[in-house]
Amino acid sequence: MSSATSVTFAVRRDDWSQGRFERAPLAPLAAGQVRLRLDRFALTSNNITYAAAGDLLDYWGFFPAEPGWGHIPVMGFADVSESAHPEITVGERVFGFFPMTSHLVVAAEPAGAGQFVDGAAHRRQHALAYRQYSRIAHDPVYEPGREDQILLLRGLFLTAFLVDAFLSDHDGFGAERYVVGSASSKTGIALAWLLARESRGRVVGVTAPRNREFVQGLGCYDQVIGYDEVKTLPAQVPTTFIDHSGDGDFVAALHHHLGDRLGHHCVVGATHWNAAPRPAELPGPEPAFFFAPGEIAKRVQAWGADGFQQRLAGSWRQFCAWTDGWLRIVRGAGPAELTRVYHELLEGRARPAEGHVLSLQQREAG
Repeated sequence: MSSATSVTFAVRRDDWSQGRFERAPLAPLAAGQVRLRLDRFALTSNNITYAAAGDLLDYWGFFPAEPGWGHIPVMGFADVSESAHPEITVGERVFGFFPMTSHLVVAAEPAGAGQFVDGAAHRRQHALAYRQYSRIAHDPVYEPGREDQILLLRGLFLTAFLVDAFLSDHDGFGAERYVVGSASSKTGIALAWLLARESRGRVVGVTAPRNREFVQGLGCYDQVIGYDEVKTLPAQVPTTFIDHSGDGDFVAALHHHLGDRLGHHCVVGATHWNAAPRPAELPGPEPAFFFAPGEIAKRVQAWGADGFQQRLAGSWRQFCAWTDGWLRIVRGAGPAELTRVYHELLEGRARPAEGHVLSLQQREAG
């Protein structure tokens, strides 16, 4: 067994404010396994949503931990540091889901030239989108100079892109107005940008007071309101609600204010993970959870795999260029910096114009 070790961040599943760093020796690989050295990863409020839905959607099952503990998934870039698979070469760079770690071993199963999947038993029940690793040499979206933006925004933009396609399929559920909960979240911003670009209807963002100026300055929201300002919205306008916040008080107020003028309530995330839950019974439509992997399968069937990638890549490049005007990337390395950023996000103190890219390698992420 090698004397080298891996380090992984874990949290208590019943109290996410309690974290620890787990260290383990790097064991020899079995046939077909690949060791990935995680170079850098993004940490955003969306990752806190993974913890909030950890039991409901089995996010805790992606990377199992000791009983009572969990590994929160993140998007990362890694390099193949060891390979016991004949088709995967040391030095290859890949993009995909990881725990917050320095190294990850996967049971690699190539799935075409552009990717491989982790075929480990504990991951087989999860959707393909959550266990595949894109090989950047074949990735149509990859640009070397935009790795940090890819980490921070690609997965969130993909979700927004899929929500937008879903709404288009249903003609917006008759909406003349789209209300976006947690308007400062990067998924919310991406969706607002898509809706505004397509002139789907009036786009209203809901945000906390400290983020209001930032959200207004983005230019993709026609109106910005606070969570206590539901009644400023004209009640007779047909509306679709896309919620990334999970703020139960606002959800209840909006349903009661709009009633049957609310055509659809799409639940995407829960950035306000510690807010009051929504009531079990509400006037208007039943809140419907949006499941991105299922929508990916639908898009691929409708557009073809190449068509899906082409449409996504075209929109992504435009969005990514637009974010150059407001996104500030903040790099950090080491356990202390990860702990600081994690608690900032957990406590809702993150600045929406910032994006944190972190590393648990000995050197600063380059």
